[in-house]
Amino acid sequence: MREQLDFLLFDWLKVETLCARPRFAEHSRETFTAVLDTCERIARERFAPLNRLVDAQEPQFDGQQVRLPEGVGAALAAYVESGMLAAAQDMDAGGMQLPCTVEMAGNAFFSKASVGLSAYAMLTSGNANLLMAHGTPRQREVFARRELAGEWFGTMCLSEPQAGSSLSDITTRAELEDEADPLGPRYRLRGHKMWISGGEHELTPNIVHLVLAKIPGPDGKLVPGTRGISLFIVPKWCVDGDGQLTGVRNDVQLAGLNHKLGYRGTTNCLLNFGERAGAVGYLVGQPGEGLKCMFHMMNEARIGVGTGAVMLGMAGYEASLEYARQRPQGRAMGPAGKDAAAPQIPIIEHADVRRMLLAQKSYVEGGLALELYCARLVDELHTGDAATAQALLDVLIPIAKSWPSEWCLEANSLAIQVLGGYGYTRDFPVEQYWRDNRLNMIHEGTHGIQALDLLGRKVVQQGGASMAALAARVQATLERAMQSDWAAQSKQLAAALALLGGATQQAWSTDEPTEALANAVPYLQAFGHTVVAWLWLDVALASTGNGAGAQGRQAAARYFFAYELPKTAAWLDVVARRESVCRDMRPDWF
Repeated sequence: MREQLDFLLFDWLKVETLCARPRFAEHSRETFTAVLDTCERIARERFAPLNRLVDAQEPQFDGQQVRLPEGVGAALAAYVESGMLAAAQDMDAGGMQLPCTVEMAGNAFFSKASVGLSAYAMLTSGNANLLMAHGTPRQREVFARRELAGEWFGTMCLSEPQAGSSLSDITTRAELEDEADPLGPRYRLRGHKMWISGGEHELTPNIVHLVLAKIPGPDGKLVPGTRGISLFIVPKWCVDGDGQLTGVRNDVQLAGLNHKLGYRGTTNCLLNFGERAGAVGYLVGQPGEGLKCMFHMMNEARIGVGTGAVMLGMAGYEASLEYARQRPQGRAMGPAGKDAAAPQIPIIEHADVRRMLLAQKSYVEGGLALELYCARLVDELHTGDAATAQALLDVLIPIAKSWPSEWCLEANSLAIQVLGGYGYTRDFPVEQYWRDNRLNMIHEGTHGIQALDLLGRKVVQQGGASMAALAARVQATLERAMQSDWAAQSKQLAAALALLGGATQQAWSTDEPTEALANAVPYLQAFGHTVVAWLWLDVALASTGNGAGAQGRQAAARYFFAYELPKTAAWLDVVARRESVCRDMRPDWF
């Protein structure tokens, strides 16, 4: 993995060039490498040894507190000490002012070593980053800075048992208690939040919940839809105006732990707010702008989820590759067939096993390129051409979350297949990687939600400006590829891009959203495959020389164009003709 990561960062994305910008002027390739070395070491020494343990020993609630396996706290303390919680923050705020690209690459090691443990850090960092962007100076000082220092951990509390992903239907209620509280307008919250990762533990003295709730209107009723949603800081333990713990437990109670297929290292909770006097919460931003603020964290989390999916796929790929090199089974086929007296050969010598390994390589390394490219756009958003970066991120974030969640999960399935029956046992790690990765298709917005966002909003907004920005980037790669040995793939990608553009227009040709969006998921799949094919072509053009790394990348790129990109035509066919079978199907016909 490290060789590929270094290639993508330094040879393909040219992250060293960011050091010419004032924000990153104190950095160099040496400091970036030192960060990666530290992350790789801590992940290997502290996180990886716990991965099986936290899977086998799920979090338990003894009636008083949640208990986690021994060693979890020490592992997360090592992460905190590395400074990675505040890696991209200003140096004045205790950060390192690292580029997002390098921060994402460093955190990738932790996702690969133990995604369940790394989730606490990802949530805390995202929570603090949101408050640094949208909180008041006092909120930043009291809550965000303590999170960035690792003193307290954080969560995001969106879903509710009756609402799921339909946030417009949340019913958690926030009633004003004191407009003049130094920590922000103070409210009392009452309601229930479901699927809250990191929602209860004893890892830190306090937990900072960011909670979506609705402020009632003058008539005392909640405003329908998303317009009434506001965002609140709700600490597990109450604090005074200076942020010191008062010793009073806030009215936030654990109602139960959810027992999951995978991702068991992270507590996942049903939380009750306001069983007694109401949970104390402080308004973030303006009333009714809760989703606007929360999307700051959600978009960051979506790139993080995609990276986690990639790294679980990478872990499975590396495990199955090692197994395939060592496992003897079967014999080579000669002109006269197989010689039963000949010695067995490693299964990696069989073409079908190589097919499964190449598929995994194309998914996980293509997915890694996708996530790092998006992180590089975040750096551009803050220090470069912000308008173009935002336009590209608008269409790529749904892909960054969903594509690896589907195809790196498929990589995990193929890893199990390479190991055969052994892969299905807990004696080998690949079955856990699949179980852990299965969640990524669900959280931070399912495929269906991401697809509706992509086809329903992002590709048509501002007259298709985001789509045009992406097409321009792809076209630049196509022009370079036409002057190389990749001309055939360039023509293939150009045809796929044209199909995608045509299907987009045909989907909306009747201006009927129900017709256009019924096949949004196939559209998302085709869009994702087209984007990853483009990135593979761009990576292949940068992979010069005859070394094993370069040859492997070029083979993975050829595989993706030969076996994967042709799938887009079938997906886009149902989109373009607005296939109606799914919307015509009646519930009673099932």
